[in-house]
Amino acid sequence: MNDAIQTDSLALHRSLLTLDSHIDIPWPTGPGPFEDGRRCVDLPKMQRGGLWVGCFVAYVPQAARTPETESAAFARALAMLQTINTMGRTEAGITARITSSVAAIEAARRDRVLAVVPAVENGFAMGTDLSRLARFRALGARYLTLTHNGHNALADSCNPRPDLHDAPEEHGGLSALGRAAVAELNKLGMMVDVAHVSRASMLQAAEVSRTPIVSTHSCIKALCDHPRNMDDQQLDALRDVGGVIQITAVASFLKKDAKADQVTAADFADHVDYAVQRIGLEQVGISSDFDGGGGFAGWMSAADSANITAELLRRGYDRGALAALWGGNFLRVMRIAEEKAG
Repeated sequence: MNDAIQTDSLALHRSLLTLDSHIDIPWPTGPGPFEDGRRCVDLPKMQRGGLWVGCFVAYVPQAARTPETESAAFARALAMLQTINTMGRTEAGITARITSSVAAIEAARRDRVLAVVPAVENGFAMGTDLSRLARFRALGARYLTLTHNGHNALADSCNPRPDLHDAPEEHGGLSALGRAAVAELNKLGMMVDVAHVSRASMLQAAEVSRTPIVSTHSCIKALCDHPRNMDDQQLDALRDVGGVIQITAVASFLKKDAKADQVTAADFADHVDYAVQRIGLEQVGISSDFDGGGGFAGWMSAADSANITAELLRRGYDRGALAALWGGNFLRVMRIAEEKAG
């Protein structure tokens, strides 16, 4: 790509409302968000990389299910959400705003400030108590990832945990509690995130949710056979309900058994292309899973985000398509969740 095209792509990138749908935070301690440190994502890197919106997750690892571990998981999720909320301030010449609605995100972009969207990863954080979901929503959470690695009380994971004595399947997809959780998420206006769930869990979630589901960080199984990736039937089901798959930057999801230095923006764009051609532009978005395993050559931090725009522009995606991929499609699903809440 010549220098003129590169300059044009950078200007275009900076003009978009760009959203990364899945970013982990340091926990329990680590660099502050306004510190340009060793993390893949901090607010200075977002600003340098023209990344305007980040979904920051309160991630709760799966553990053996007991009342004690469930209480601890809930407490951790609340504490992490509270920490995410402290990012909403001005420091070192950077302003970030906590945004828990589409209107707030769009207002932040107009005001040229960074937007932080809280979320929760792993339904284990609610244990078996549906009322805890409202606590998450009150702290701004806009989606719940139903499982992580290992089954929980809501659903089967695509990665059972032998160390937790998981069978290949426990519920055959969603449990009765999981179906109730989906209904409660719909009521609260939170999106149902099916990243990490089993194939059956994903297909059932698509069927029972009254709002479109999302996968906030997954890739394409036809291009890389990994348990975390979606096959064609899953992609079709996502399309049929108006959902979105956010193609993610995890190297081993993009190329079989690959390390970060073996994957490029071209490999990432291949997964975007496949999804767009299979289910349509409106059903595809972009995520990194930075600080949770994401990153490859050319996109190792939020500061490198314009490199993705440059590669997609090279492949013929125009401004409207790039705006849709970089956040428009995800915000469409978020808006539907808001409109159908209650």
